[in-house]
Amino acid sequence: MGDQDDTTTDPAQLESTPLEAVHEALGASFTDFAGWRMPLRYTSDLAEHAAVRERAGLFDLSHMGEIFVVGTQAGEALDHALAGKFSAMTVGRAKYSFVLAEDGGVIDDVIVYRLAEDRYLVVANASNAGVVARELATRCDGFDARTDDLTREIALVAVQGPASADIVTRAVMGGEGTGLSVQDIADLGYYRVLQGTFEGSELLVARTGYTGEDGFELYVPAEHAEELWSRASKAGGEELVPCGLACRDTLRLEAGMPLYGHELGRDVLPAQAGLGKVVALTSKGDFVGRAGIENAYLSDRRVLVGLAGEGRRAARAGTVLRDGDGAEIGEITSGVLSPTLGHPIAMAYVDAASSEVGTALVADVRGKDLPMTVVALPFYKRG
Repeated sequence: MGDQDDTTTDPAQLESTPLEAVHEALGASFTDFAGWRMPLRYTSDLAEHAAVRERAGLFDLSHMGEIFVVGTQAGEALDHALAGKFSAMTVGRAKYSFVLAEDGGVIDDVIVYRLAEDRYLVVANASNAGVVARELATRCDGFDARTDDLTREIALVAVQGPASADIVTRAVMGGEGTGLSVQDIADLGYYRVLQGTFEGSELLVARTGYTGEDGFELYVPAEHAEELWSRASKAGGEELVPCGLACRDTLRLEAGMPLYGHELGRDVLPAQAGLGKVVALTSKGDFVGRAGIENAYLSDRRVLVGLAGEGRRAARAGTVLRDGDGAEIGEITSGVLSPTLGHPIAMAYVDAASSEVGTALVADVRGKDLPMTVVALPFYKRG
């Protein structure tokens, strides 16, 4: 899950993460991202991207929303509120899901962690955190469940890349009384979460990420953010590189992961994005958005595809796509010159008739035709 860049005009109104002073000391270039002042890069986008693919990168993701749902019916409330089934999840598991509108459109994509029988954490995109918190509060009404929006009280630090497990192990084990063992982290599966203690407060260690690499996301109270960042930096040494949002976007695009505001939005149904299986139509009863999904007419809707091009010219979001006859058949939602693959890649919504792998299309890039071919997603898979 990612987040769209929803810029704010007045810099004085931007939110700051607990790590802002650390980023300034590291010489980061900042950007206005979804109303937050976030590090865009520290050195170069290519160097940071390569670090995550080859070793490990360290990210500040404290702008993401953290909403806890607590109560004896928390699972049932989330079954009603979201697209997945959560009452049957075992403690320690995570699940990717959607907050759907009544018509089935995507309000946000989220990750849900079950921390106890009666306690869940819903992680939302920064630009949608307030909306998700309000929707969850409304949708939990009538259940024995309450919501607590702790977005500004929690810091989220991610370590992503092939060396991430060793680095996280050293970082977490570098303190006293974590309640976790080296083996706990080694045995932690993908989309699983551990609960421990950091500086006397709750620590969550999740094996999740948005880069296509092995990685971890660490949640601590905001007041411990600098200590966690410092400990991770020391544990990683030269293997670990601070990374900004620019390389996070190229990494997720190579991994074929959708970005809210680009591949996902209120006018998009999950099935259009190839994510229809995320919606639990067969394993649970009614939920917000079910009727909209079931009544939707999909045959005239565009579908998400991957595109690969040649040369060095990238087709960016908003670029029109045409078929061999010159008819407009779609639009690119995200595009970049892939740092790993060395050629242009993009995701796009196209007419179903033009969605088969191998279909030749043309992107109109500033008045020049860029040949592109429909390819299977993801573009990149770690070995």
